[in-house]
Amino acid sequence: MADHLEASVTLPSEPASVSAARGYVVSTLAEWGLPADTEAAETIRLIVSELATNAVQHTFGQSPTFTVDIVLDRDEQLHIGVTDSHPRFPKRLPAAVQQDNGRGMVIIRWLVAECGGRLRVRPTREGGKTVSIELPWTVPAQPLSAAGQQEP
Repeated sequence: MADHLEASVTLPSEPASVSAARGYVVSTLAEWGLPADTEAAETIRLIVSELATNAVQHTFGQSPTFTVDIVLDRDEQLHIGVTDSHPRFPKRLPAAVQQDNGRGMVIIRWLVAECGGRLRVRPTREGGKTVSIELPWTVPAQPLSAAGQQEP
């Protein structure tokens, strides 16, 4: 297996792109050896959903697209980042705040911590930001054949 795998997709900042981002990540990870019907894949699907939703909803139309980058290093660390061109960083809401939305980052932080990973938010050179997660990769990354069976 390669020491380093990468995949990336850029999508328009619109609600339909959230589903497309989830599907892209899950299918890419399936190609890299993580079956889509596992608990790990479901957790990653939820994290990507929250990250993509934030990129669509909280950029207030100032980011026409967002990019999802996936990197697998040495079958050990999975990195997923969502980059948009809006300069505002996510803000942590106080626990006492009662509202119907705005809890995406709380969900992401909790899920990432449960998996033994970490969350980062970094500015981009272009003035936007990347919200990324790093998770331990616990699945041997073997590509699936066309029939869906792992290759030896």
